[in-house]
Amino acid sequence: MQTQPFFRTQIPLDAAPDNDWRIPDGGIKRIVLILFLGMIVFVTGCVRLAGIKQNPDISLAGIELVELGLLEQRFNLKLRIQNPNDVALPINGMTFEIELDGATFARGLSDKVVTVPRLGEIVMEVKAASTLGMVWKQLVESQKSRRDKVDYRLSGRLFLQGLGSVPFEQKGNVSMPNSTDDLEKL
Repeated sequence: MQTQPFFRTQIPLDAAPDNDWRIPDGGIKRIVLILFLGMIVFVTGCVRLAGIKQNPDISLAGIELVELGLLEQRFNLKLRIQNPNDVALPINGMTFEIELDGATFARGLSDKVVTVPRLGEIVMEVKAASTLGMVWKQLVESQKSRRDKVDYRLSGRLFLQGLGSVPFEQKGNVSMPNSTDDLEKL
């Protein structure tokens, strides 16, 4: 009989173990599920412990046309971020999309690092881009409907340093320009 050293004792290689440590069929799935649910509870608890009970409110505070190109238009947007929580929000990025009358108008992202004070607000400048097709479609639709105002939807995600991300959505309406001169005044 062959033996192999194991912590300075000799154990025969053909000896059966005293305890069977194998996991029964389906047991791995249960263990993974329990660990996954535990992580969700842990992360939710950490966010709650951090004092973030409500998502911040994000609204469109201003829009400025920066570049009017043949294929792409660039805008500077001012977003008002209001924090209804009793702790400061350390924002380290965001992604967003603006829809006009249900159609995508512009998209943008930012890696700016800002902190919204507890029970406070800031105005954050971000850049957005749209294509000729997006803008043209909106102008044609507004001319057909002859409305002065157009419904908009601002949606996206705020990335919070060390706390994951939170979604946001804001709806409202905005005045539509009647000419290129009006478009530049936005």
